[in-house]
Amino acid sequence: MNTPAHLIFGMAAFAKPDAAKVTAAAIAGALIPDLSLYLMAGFHLFVLGTDPQVVFGELYFSDLWQTIFRIDNSFILWGIGLGLALACRSAWAIALCGAALLHIGLDFPLHHDDGRAHFWPITNWVFESPVSYWDRDHYAGIVGPIEIGLTLILSGALWRRFKGWIMRALIALLAVAEAVPVFVWMFMFDGGQ
Repeated sequence: MNTPAHLIFGMAAFAKPDAAKVTAAAIAGALIPDLSLYLMAGFHLFVLGTDPQVVFGELYFSDLWQTIFRIDNSFILWGIGLGLALACRSAWAIALCGAALLHIGLDFPLHHDDGRAHFWPITNWVFESPVSYWDRDHYAGIVGPIEIGLTLILSGALWRRFKGWIMRALIALLAVAEAVPVFVWMFMFDGGQ
């Protein structure tokens, strides 16, 4: 899924209007599994000027990048974190780990040939789903609109739940970020073909 959708889903599941720390943790947990990709890709694209085809066609699949993805996308590690958070009864830690697990759980069935080793450190196995959220050759034309629709529905629910203008601005920004650039991402990853 696209990162704005992960943020909306994580907020819908774990954010609480009366608990800013829990809400911030839910947002962070929903973002962390994608954060390394943004940092590494952003550095290459905007600082080094690396061609997007190299970033997403070569570097993404490199041993170094995949090692980092194994860590921040591990069901095992985040599951241990959630277990500890539950044992400590820490609402913010439950929101953090829960939102990260939700992110990973939603990504797991939606990556065809660009999935991650979600069960590291037990195994480096990567599930190759027949379905992709971005690859038109693997049903993105169906998955994408469903993702956008669900994100917009959840955005509406969040809008009703949160009354403050800062949260409402964030919700609106994420909804727009999810709905508008889907075609840009498809162009970048698919080369516009």
